[in-house]
Amino acid sequence: MLAHFGRPKGKRVQDLSLRVVLPALEAALGRKVVLAETLEAAETGTEEINAADVLLLENIRFYPGETENDPEFAKRLAALGDIYCNDAFSAAHRAHASTEAVARLLPSCAGRLMQAELSALEAALATPKRPVGAVVGGAKVSTKIELLENLVNRLDLLVIGGGMANTFLGAQGADLGKSLSEPDFYDTAKDIMAQAEKAGCRVLLPVDGLVAREFAAGAPHDTIALGAETVLEPDQMVLDAGPKTVDLIKDAFSGLKTLIWNGPMGAFELPPLTPQRSPPPKPAAALTQDGALISVAGAAILSRL
Repeated sequence: MLAHFGRPKGKRVQDLSLRVVLPALEAALGRKVVLAETLEAAETGTEEINAADVLLLENIRFYPGETENDPEFAKRLAALGDIYCNDAFSAAHRAHASTEAVARLLPSCAGRLMQAELSALEAALATPKRPVGAVVGGAKVSTKIELLENLVNRLDLLVIGGGMANTFLGAQGADLGKSLSEPDFYDTAKDIMAQAEKAGCRVLLPVDGLVAREFAAGAPHDTIALGAETVLEPDQMVLDAGPKTVDLIKDAFSGLKTLIWNGPMGAFELPPLTPQRSPPPKPAAALTQDGALISVAGAAILSRL
């Protein structure tokens, strides 16, 4: 069994060990699960490993070869099994050794959880109840170009948030200081906006944001209007959507019948800068619980409810 936890960036970080999941795994599987501390231990085997019902390899992202999609590293992983089954939908889009390279080396299939996720997406995108909208957040446009290009031809509303919203605002002329942004993809952002307009898809970008000078919990911050004319100071950065943006998103949700949510809207690694405000996932959850909205969302969003 291969899995990751957190972002150790190719280094062994004890706080991100998978050892903590062993009791839950054993309870779920009803089997003895043994943790292989290293890939070498899994390859050579120990008495404990050889006697295990299930072998869990230590956090796969402890190895630089994982995120580098190293073919030699993937060969070593593939040698541990006969069939590859990917049941990690939330990581399946990444071209990593354990998600992409190994799948080319072994007979491969999707797991039941993956099947359920894909079935939900099929229902939401193939024959959705309209109007249908999507929230796409996260850090980078570059990792979601194909997703955005595909969605704008299927949606009535596209909400863009997170760090990637900065790239779209920058493409319109905004200077957002040291905010996370990808200037190399300004032209791509413009193309996506033009494609959305042609397809009749409304694109909702932040109109205000919580702006701070440091990336830290509880950092002093201001609420600043965002748009094509915005000019932040060089040491300022946008860390989250502002209250007007949240209200716009809530209003937009009330007119939808189907919602797809991919990626966080702000700096999810930090506690909210303003805990008292209602983050966008909560109104969507309330509409869904009331039966007014069909929602498809990932774990990163559910964890913020």
